[in-house]
Order: sequence, then structure tokens, then C-alpha cells
Amino acid sequence: MTHVEDELTSQPECWARAAAEAGRHSGALPASGERVAIVGCGTSYFMAQAAAVLRESAGQGETDAFAASEFPADRSYDRVVALTRSGTTTEVLDLLGQLKGRTRTTALTADPATPVMAAADEVVVLDFADERSVVQTRFATTALTLLRAHLGLHTDAVVADARTALSTPLPEGLVECAQFTFLGRGWTVGLAHEAGLKMREASLAWTEAYPAMEYRHGPISITTTGTATWMLGEAPEGLAEQVRETGGLWVPATLDPLAELVRVQRLAVAVAAARGLDPDRPRHLTRSVILARP
Repeated sequence: MTHVEDELTSQPECWARAAAEAGRHSGALPASGERVAIVGCGTSYFMAQAAAVLRESAGQGETDAFAASEFPADRSYDRVVALTRSGTTTEVLDLLGQLKGRTRTTALTADPATPVMAAADEVVVLDFADERSVVQTRFATTALTLLRAHLGLHTDAVVADARTALSTPLPEGLVECAQFTFLGRGWTVGLAHEAGLKMREASLAWTEAYPAMEYRHGPISITTTGTATWMLGEAPEGLAEQVRETGGLWVPATLDPLAELVRVQRLAVAVAAARGLDPDRPRHLTRSVILARP
């Protein structure tokens, strides 16, 4: 079993623990009414997108999401939340340094022995969800689960769905597809982007991701026999039929969207195996992007 497989299968337990500990971290997480930005890089950025939509939709306050390198320096927030598994990512540390003393910051990380501990005003350590793999799975989803629980949006059914996602076979013919498109709506748009990234990282697959209503505005033109379109969340009316008419494989969401992402993680590993690739050694990638200083 690869590190990625081992770690992704532990997600139900990680989510349950994060949800149980959410109350203990409430003082470090955004309070209702705060104007908040959530930042990250790569997978963490896509989790930030999902969390921002969830928080604002819940009426907790205006919430934006940015790649850490694209944070608008002239915009003011009550708090900036940084998601960083490694605690060493250059763009995140640089941003936290710029905000020090003028904007309250919170970091969610997996490793307490890293520079982010001093860079952020407050830190939530999810060390039980740390990973050996380069390809993120359980830390990202556990961080998002913590934020969902903080918003009162997590239930035991989500954990049950994750267990179902791990035990149910993938749709027939999916692994053999040549191209994969992931679609989301609202908070699941970020999950769709993360699904596409997971496939590219682990299996070098050709993937795309879009808001579901945008799919008809051009992207559907690539859909045909041998491609798959996977919906994370509720699909717009009529879209499934349109995809099937192209000859493409339509994969509907049957579980909580975060559990659907677990199914995609499994698919990424399965496609990697079918192509003779090692998902623990993704091409050109390292566990953390640490940029050399001039």
C-alpha cells in the first residue's frame, strides 16, 4: 500500500476527531461577523475556496479566498486564516510576515515544529492528520472538516459517507477514461478544482474543473466516448442527460461532497496503478514549495 492509500483511508477517523475538537479551537477560528480571508497554496487554496463559500453562505460574515501569493495587500480584514500542511511554504510565510502586527492571523497546520508557529498569531495543529505523502489527502479534508464543524455544518453522516466512499467500488469503466471533468456548485467548486488537481498529481491524468453551470459554455465540447464528467454536489437540471447524449460517462454525486472527494482520491490512485505510476512520487513535485532567497 502506498502512503497516499494509507492516508486517504484514514480520513473518517481524522474527520471525527477534528469535529470533536472544533470547540476547543473556537477562539482561534473566525468569529461570526468578522471579515475574513482564507489563504493557501495548491490543495490548501482549493480548500480555502470551499471554506470561504461555506462561511459566507452560513451568514457568518464576508469571506474571501486567495492563493497566498495573490493576496490583495490594500484590502483590510479582521482575520486571515492560512492553511498550510507543511508550515514551511514560502508564499504563506511571506504573507503572514507582511500581516504581522496589523491583521490578526490564524494558521492551520500539521507540523508544530515549523516556522508557521511563530509566523501566525494563533495556530491550530492537526498533527494527527499529517502525511508522509507529497499528494495531500487527509490533512486538507480534515482542515475543511474542522472549519465545517466550527460553522455547525458537520454531522456524523459525513463520516459515514466517507466510510461508504472507501468501501464502494468505483463506477465501471471509470479508470479507463482518457479525460476527466469535475463540476461543482457553491462551496463544491473548490472541491471540483481539488479533484482535478489530485488526478493530475497522482496519475498525470488530463483533467479540468468548472462551476457546473459553466460547463455548457464551451467545456462540454470535449466530452465524448471515453471521457468522464463527475458532479460533486447536486447537478443542474438536465445536465446529466446532456452529458450522456455526448457518449461521455456521467458520474453523479451520491454522498456528501467531501466524501465524493474521497472517491476521487481513490480514482487517482487506481488510474496511477493502471498507468504504472507511483502516486507517492509525483512528477516534478515536492511536499512543500520552499523558494530560494536571492
